[in-house]
Order: sequence, then structure tokens, then C-alpha cells
Amino acid sequence: MNEQITEILRLLRNIIRIGTVAAVNLDGGLCRVDTGNNTTGWLSWLTARAGKTRSWNAPSVGEQVLILCLGGELDTGFVLPGVFSDENPAPSASADAVHWSFPDGAVIEYEPETGALSATGIQSATIQAAVKILFDAPEVECTNLLKTASLEVSRGGTMKGDVTHTDGKLSSNGVVVDNHKHGGVKHGDELTDGPE
Repeated sequence: MNEQITEILRLLRNIIRIGTVAAVNLDGGLCRVDTGNNTTGWLSWLTARAGKTRSWNAPSVGEQVLILCLGGELDTGFVLPGVFSDENPAPSASADAVHWSFPDGAVIEYEPETGALSATGIQSATIQAAVKILFDAPEVECTNLLKTASLEVSRGGTMKGDVTHTDGKLSSNGVVVDNHKHGGVKHGDELTDGPE
């Protein structure tokens, strides 16, 4: 009878275990966890979605996690990332922010208190859409080079600094700027007629 009680208590203690990730199999979506004096076999980790909509955020070696074990057996466990630890502390102290920190130093964060969405420390970004991308704001600023295959300005504007035009015609109000004629050409101080 005592052996049965001991076994039941062991299983109960093992239903939820805490541990740290010891190894990750990215191809299989599996990891091994050190917990107590044990290292588990390869276990699946839980994710936000795993159906038609799927999410991926692999646990990392050294990350503190929970193991949820069916029937208290470690080989039936699922890994639930992640639990902050001294080695991997919380990256924000905001009550409402969503914050993602990455190992290369990049950070994506939305802070409701300021209404600011930021992506910093990234090397490149790609947004691809089949129909349209809309920037709807009072001001959109590009601090360096802006490249576009074509351009349409519908409400005017200004340009400052040197502007170079090559490979094509530059037209202003029906007059091709780089290839037009002036009538009434005269010598001396008189002005010519306007461009044609």
C-alpha cells in the first residue's frame, strides 16, 4: 500500500514540472528539458496556433519552461515556454506593452501608453502585397534614399537640393524641359519668348 501511495505522489509531482531547455531539434519541432536530476526525451513544445493558422517561436537552450505531463510521466510531456529567469529576465516593465527581443539585438515593441510602434536593430524588412499597401498618416518621413519604380504626386509639394534627371523626358505643363524651343530669339539684352 505504501508503494502505491509513493507512486501516486510521484506521478502527482510530475504532472507539472519546471526545467530548462537542454537541446532543440528545429526540424522536428522538439526539445529536451533538464528538470531535477532528469533530462527528458524529445518533447513537443506548445505554440499559440498549430492548425490552418500556425505560429513558430522555438524555445532556446537555457530557457526556463514548464513541462505538462499527462498522467505524471515525463515521456508524455509537452513543453510550455517560457518562464523568466535570472539568466533570461523580463525585457520590459510596462503593464501593457507587447515586446519582442531577439538574439541579434533587434526589438519589436508596441507601447500603448505612448501609442508608439517601433522596430529597431533590424537589418532589412520586406512587405509584399498583391494589391496595395496604404500609408495613411499626416506625415511619412524617409531620412535617407527613397527608391521607387514610378511616382505620382497628386497634391503638389517642394523639392530642395540638387536633382539629376537622366534616361527619359521631363515634362512640365506640356513642355519637355530638356528638349524644347524658344521663339523670338534676339541678340543683346532682350528676353526670348517662352518655351514651346
